[in-house]
Amino acid sequence: MKKQIRGKCYVVGDDIDTDQIIPAQYLSYSLSLPEERKMYARFALSGIPEKNQGLPEGGRPFVREGEFKSDYTVVLAGKNFGCGSSREHASFCMREAGIKAVVAEFYSRIFFRNSVNGGYLIPFESDGRLVENVKTGDEVEIDVKANTFENISSGKTFHLKPLGEVLPIIEAGDVFKYAKTKGMMK
Repeated sequence: MKKQIRGKCYVVGDDIDTDQIIPAQYLSYSLSLPEERKMYARFALSGIPEKNQGLPEGGRPFVREGEFKSDYTVVLAGKNFGCGSSREHASFCMREAGIKAVVAEFYSRIFFRNSVNGGYLIPFESDGRLVENVKTGDEVEIDVKANTFENISSGKTFHLKPLGEVLPIIEAGDVFKYAKTKGMMK
C-alpha cells in the first residue's frame, strides 16, 4: 500500500447511493471477463444527479464518453456515501475506474466493509465537512499514515479519522490476504 495517494479529486454531495455509483442496468456485465469488467469503470458514478456532481466548468463527467478510466484518483463526498443496497459492485467499479480512495463524512457500513474487504479502495472518513473546501479537478494528496488530506490547489490541509482496525486488512490487500497472513486460511 502506498503511503501517499495523489491526484485529481472528484467532489460529490450527500446521500450518494449505490444505484447512483453503478446503476442497476449495468450490473449485467461479468466481473470475470476482462472485456466486460472494464464496462464497470465506464459507468462508475454515472447515476449521480447533476445537482450532486461537483462538475468543473465545462461539465467533465467522472469517466469521459468512450473511456474506461477516470481522470480522477480520489472521490470526496459528503454524508452517507454508499447508502442503499449492499451492492459490492459499487466500490469495485470505482476501483476499476482508477479511484484509490474515497473521503466522506461517513459511509453506509456495507459500502465501507465492501471497500475494505474486497481491497477495492481506501474509505477514509473526514474529521469535518470538506466538500465546500475542495472543487472537482483540484489536486489533492492523502497521507495514509498521517491521516491528512491536503488540497494542493488551495494549500489547505485537513485531518482524517484514523483507519483503525481496518488498516491491517487494507495493508494486506483484502480480507482473504489478511486472513492468510494471520494463519486463518491456507
